[in-house]
Amino acid sequence: MTSSYNPGRVAGLLYLLLGFSVVRPIYIAGKLIVRDDASATAHNIASHEFLFRVGIVSDLLAGLSCLVVALALYRLFKGVGQELAVYMVILGGLIPAVLDTVNVLNDIAALLLARGDGFLSALAQPQRDALVLLFLRIHEHGFLVNEVFAGLWLFPFGVLVFRSVFLPRLIGMGLILNGCAYLAISFTGLLIPNYVDRVSKIASPFFVGEGAIILWLLIKGAQPPRPSLA
Repeated sequence: MTSSYNPGRVAGLLYLLLGFSVVRPIYIAGKLIVRDDASATAHNIASHEFLFRVGIVSDLLAGLSCLVVALALYRLFKGVGQELAVYMVILGGLIPAVLDTVNVLNDIAALLLARGDGFLSALAQPQRDALVLLFLRIHEHGFLVNEVFAGLWLFPFGVLVFRSVFLPRLIGMGLILNGCAYLAISFTGLLIPNYVDRVSKIASPFFVGEGAIILWLLIKGAQPPRPSLA
């Protein structure tokens, strides 16, 4: 390993890959999904099949990116607390990767129904359209479930940053608050969805925690101290 190698900067660069996670819910959904209009949504998906498939691939890449980022951070923090680092990989890497992969199946089902392939001719068009919207709604709830783990993994991550001697403790506290914000939004969406927009507006300022760690790693990097020789 060369002296110029900085594992923190590598982790920061990989962290940017998590941007794949916003392509499907923000851009693709905004272009194709018409809320409470099954017919229009199914027509949009069938007419813009490639764009919808881009959303499917972006979800898969988002899941893979979660795993890659968590493993890079594990390498950075395992000397601070290996048990917490393992929890971070499980909550922020392994489980989200599985959930994203499973959730993609809902979009694939919606695409097949929207295409109306021959074997689906037993279903009337309104039935197929309704099922398209059903699978898309399941995808939305899958995204909320995934947000639970997007919040939970920030707790061991934040504690590791706080305990480390090579990153500011304030960022660690910010990550924990960021995790609380994710949990507040996701559980509101699952329990009382009518209030999720209101809670999102209140909680969104706390997302600065992840922004701060990304900027710090990209600009300054992080180099854990080498273990002292006995």
